[in-house]
Amino acid sequence: MSRVLLAYSTTDGHTPRICERLRQVIEQQGHAARVVPLAQVDALDLAAFDVIVIGASIRYGKHQPEVAQFIARHQALLEGKSNAFFTVNIVARKPNKNRPENNPYLIKFLRTISWQPKLLGVFAGKLDYPRYRFIDRQMIRFIMLITKGPTDPSVVVEFTDWQAVEEFGRTVGKMA
Repeated sequence: MSRVLLAYSTTDGHTPRICERLRQVIEQQGHAARVVPLAQVDALDLAAFDVIVIGASIRYGKHQPEVAQFIARHQALLEGKSNAFFTVNIVARKPNKNRPENNPYLIKFLRTISWQPKLLGVFAGKLDYPRYRFIDRQMIRFIMLITKGPTDPSVVVEFTDWQAVEEFGRTVGKMA
């Protein structure tokens, strides 16, 4: 049995939901998996994990700074283990932007770091207008207008392809 760490950075809480689904899939394969916010990972013994997966959401085209900072601090350890990285963003709702090779946010992020994850994933997130602060709601509505997405401020739309998440989890389980 291998130990898998699923560390995440989130803006609105959808990335930990994806991590929980990954945990279930990985545990079904006979491995132990733990889901932890990236901000709490430094308190763990990272060397005790066989696989480290980092999941990070996008807001306004960028991952939170803590993601690159964590990677920079632990790059040597990450490179010495089986590892994976996935991004969660609304642009991934489009078929021509939902894979590692065509998601602009993932491509841009990978250019800013020197770590090259062994496995990459891209998942569409969740649009939850009622939860957003006023300014975020307006900004996201404007972005959705430009990109031909939903603009009704009362709508909640989950774009996540859960089958793709589960396939990613099975692949991570095979790495363990």
